[in-house]
This record gives sequence, structure tokens and C-alpha cells, in this order.
Amino acid sequence: MNEKGSGIRPALSILVLIVAVLLGTGGGAVVGGLAGYTVARDRIPSALVTPEVQVAPGTTYLTLTEDSAIISAVAKVKPAVVTVINTLPPQVGFFGQILEPQASGSGVIIHDQGYIVTNNHVVENSGSLEVIFADDTKVPATLVGADAFSDLAVMRVEGEVPATAELGDSAALQPGEPVIAIGSPLGDFKGTVTVGVISALDRRLEVGRGLTMEGLIQTDAAINQGNSGGPLVSALGQVIGINTAIVRGSGAGGPVAEGLGFAIPSSVVEEVVEQLIQYGQVRRPYLGVDWVPITPRIASAYDLPVQFGAYIQQVQPRSPADRGGLRQGDIITAIEDQAIDEQMNLVTIMMRFNPGQQVQITVIREGNEITLDVTLGTR
Repeated sequence: MNEKGSGIRPALSILVLIVAVLLGTGGGAVVGGLAGYTVARDRIPSALVTPEVQVAPGTTYLTLTEDSAIISAVAKVKPAVVTVINTLPPQVGFFGQILEPQASGSGVIIHDQGYIVTNNHVVENSGSLEVIFADDTKVPATLVGADAFSDLAVMRVEGEVPATAELGDSAALQPGEPVIAIGSPLGDFKGTVTVGVISALDRRLEVGRGLTMEGLIQTDAAINQGNSGGPLVSALGQVIGINTAIVRGSGAGGPVAEGLGFAIPSSVVEEVVEQLIQYGQVRRPYLGVDWVPITPRIASAYDLPVQFGAYIQQVQPRSPADRGGLRQGDIITAIEDQAIDEQMNLVTIMMRFNPGQQVQITVIREGNEITLDVTLGTR
């Protein structure tokens, strides 16, 4: 059962310093982050790493200064993290009383003009919105736009903001890199910091209401209800994802899972936010195919002719794909000059084009590469 989160160098012998990052953050979380430290070591400023010290032949220890990468990243981003309060429209209670139920989540300020990114499901059906800054200041917010397909939304507050966070490059991420989740779990523990690693990339998750999210970042950093909309942060102090969902298990009597959190990559966030700010909605192009992603592992298992692509399981009748000549069994490998690869899936590439635009789609059909002209529709 999915729940919204309301998100190599040879191995060194590591002398782990168990550091308490913030109040309420256990040492075990830091150990998890430092276990992946060597992966990102070249990306951490040299001032944060002391020289390697040879204690005995064949034994190398890596020590960290007090000003560690994790602490620096938290200090850089945490002031820009907010708690989102969604007051829903009034409802009539059992005894006739008027109720104003509230929901809460997290968000992160990305622009000094007051723009804040959060999840669509955090602000959905809102009567009014407020945000609480890191210094406990509460201010009203207005909804700029929201997109259910990506589960992203943008709010705006008036006046000066305490800080802004920088979006990083999610395309450069690798499994094993340390990451930090910051947010307000359960709506009560504002500014909570948890540490983990990137468990996997390009995950696909059914999130209900017929929606499937593509290209998600999977992490084992602790994410709970209320963390939704908060940032997933790299060791460089950049937002590389927006936390969106957790998986606890498959339902009653099924196995219980822990450490399965998911975040929307910053590459998607950047493109969606730009459209929400400009248009108030995402002008999402529509192709009209059901598809599954091809990876090198799948290509090897099924003896497919390409390592990356989108395998078409079904073409919807009278859709742009149908009118453009796409067929079941075709493998889409590129749209225009944008090739599907380990960094760019079909959804991400589609977002680069506009509804009504005619594009050339390259497909592999029965071992042959062909190009089809398709006019994209509007979802």
C-alpha cells in the first residue's frame, strides 16, 4: 500500500565519527550517510576532508572535520524549508458544528520572489494556505498552480523570505550517494533532518487515481507523513528532489516495508515549476500510448535491440500516436533530437514539447529504425 509521505573507488576502511546533526537526529542516521561518503568524496569541498593518515601498513583511515558535509548542507538548506498548513473548506460535524479541518506538509523556498515548491496532494482542495518559516513566523500563501500528474505545486508568499534553496542536477546522481530529507513529519516536528542514501533511480510508482509517477528517486532517508513537499538534499547542499511518497507495505496481512521513500527529481521539478509560474498549470503534451521503460537489464532479458527506450504496450484509438502511425510493439528511442537514455525517460522528454507541436518520433519496428511525424495533443 502506497502512502503519501506528507518523498567507486576501492572501499576505504572508514573511521566513523557518530555526530548528532540536530536535536532529535540519531547517530544511526549519520552513520548511514557516512557509509556512502566515499562515493561523493570528490564532490565535497576539500576543506571538509582531512588528509588520509597511514596508521599501519595497509590500513587507511579517513577522518572528518567537525564542519562535515552533512552539517554544512543542512545549514545551507534548512532556513528555506517551510511547514505548509492547508485549511480545508468548512464541513458540518456529526452534531451540526462547523469544522475547519487542516492538513499539513512541507515545502521549500526556491526564489526570492516568494515562490515555494510543495506537493500537489499537500495543497489539494485547499480553502486557505499558510506557511510557517524556520523561525516560526506564519504567513498566508496563495496557490500559483498545481499539477496532479507530477504531484507538484507552487505557492507564493508576499514580502521578504528568510532564505532560498538551490536546485541541483538530479541527472548526475548515483545510487549510494548520501542524501538528506528535511521537513515537518506529522506536522509537529518542524525542521526534522534525516539522513540516508540514494537507494535507486528511475523508479516507477502507482500512486492511485490511475496515476503513475515515473523517474522517481528512491531513498532510505526516513520520510513520514508531513514530509511531503520537503526537499531531498545532496551533500553539496542542493535540492535534488522533492519528497512525495512512502511505501509501508502491500496491505493487511502483507509484508511491512521500511526505508522506501520516493522523491521527484529536480530535473522534473524545474520544468514543471517553470510552467506553473508562467501559466498556472502544466501544458502537458499527450501522445496516447501505454508503455514500459527499457533498461539494459530488461533489454538483455528479452533480447531487445536497444538498451534504452519506451516499449509500446498499447496505442489508444484515435490518439495522436494512433493518427501518427505508432503501433503496439514499437520501441520509441527518441523524440526529435532528444534520445531516451539512463538520464532521460519518455515523460521527461515529452515535457520539453508543447501540445499541438509536430515532432519526429524515432522508433524501432521489427528490427528497423523508422521516423514518424506525430502532432502532440493536450492531456
